[in-house]
Amino acid sequence: MATTVMAAAVSFPSSSAASAVVKASPTSPCAAPHFLSYRPRPARAAIRAQASATDTAVEAPAKSKESKKQEEGVVTNLYKPKEPYVGKCLLNTKITGDDAPGETWHMVFSTEGKIPYKEGQSIGIIADGVDKNGKPHKLRLYSIASSALGDFGDSKTVSLCVKRLVYTNEAGEIVKGVCSNFLCDLKPGADVQITGPVGKEMLMPKDPNANIIMLATGTGIAPFRSFLWKMFFEKHDDYKFNGLGWLFLGVPTSSSLLYKEEFEKMKEKAPENFRVDYAVSREQTNAAGERMYIQTRMAEYKEELWELLKKDNTYVYMCGLKGMEKGIDDIMVSLAEKDGIDWFDYKKKLKKGEQWNVEVY
Repeated sequence: MATTVMAAAVSFPSSSAASAVVKASPTSPCAAPHFLSYRPRPARAAIRAQASATDTAVEAPAKSKESKKQEEGVVTNLYKPKEPYVGKCLLNTKITGDDAPGETWHMVFSTEGKIPYKEGQSIGIIADGVDKNGKPHKLRLYSIASSALGDFGDSKTVSLCVKRLVYTNEAGEIVKGVCSNFLCDLKPGADVQITGPVGKEMLMPKDPNANIIMLATGTGIAPFRSFLWKMFFEKHDDYKFNGLGWLFLGVPTSSSLLYKEEFEKMKEKAPENFRVDYAVSREQTNAAGERMYIQTRMAEYKEELWELLKKDNTYVYMCGLKGMEKGIDDIMVSLAEKDGIDWFDYKKKLKKGEQWNVEVY
């Protein structure tokens, strides 16, 4: 199966913080900070389920009912916490502005093709060091932010989108999340312990003519970046997306918008097949003066969205903050009622048909 990445140049938002990038070499496609050059590379096999120390690496068992998702060849739990894969950081760059409320970083790790994954899966990361009890840190799961081919198109890397967790506790002490700070501070050449891949909930639909509605808040954009790269930046002999990809991305400020330049390039390349709408809660309001959250933005298109949801080739994927699903339920209840449909019963039907997929935290 021949697969290539179409030539694309993608720049990340600049900031005063220096970007960490490995020096260019015959085996490294990185050439400059905030700039990735993607070249055609041969394809390789490609992965997502909670990793545990007792699980063994297996391919998904055959099902009596064929899945609508791209499950063929899915691998899970290849690497476990006691025996993680040790990759290297190739690139680590901040992708939010200096005035954004919090830092988000895009990072690329080498895998040498030994962690085959599919779009929509996750990997686990084990931070270096030990906890207060002297034991290794527990793994943390992160949605993969790259397509199966990886950012460099050679199936030898995996990328993450990570927000640095820093907060003040009730005692007034500043607390830093162990794994997120470990990842955001990684320098090129540093080792990183990886487990997985895991998960099948967020795998893409097989149907190349599907309507794919993607709802993300913050770093919940990660799996959808992986989807969209496959849909619009890559050429595959066995997959050419001809449907509609509609992304809703919610962030607090415009300086927090992630991968906006990439999405704008996708709109230029496929204006009939890709739509993107942003909800910037601290800067935008709707006609009633209410803050623009993701569900507020979706409400502006509620009739159109409901018509899409009535089609059997529409798939909804949601990734991000836990409260977002309730806001979407609130929009759909009254619309469904107009057609004599109970929304919650209908949503159960969508879930059973693999058309409603949720990964929230």
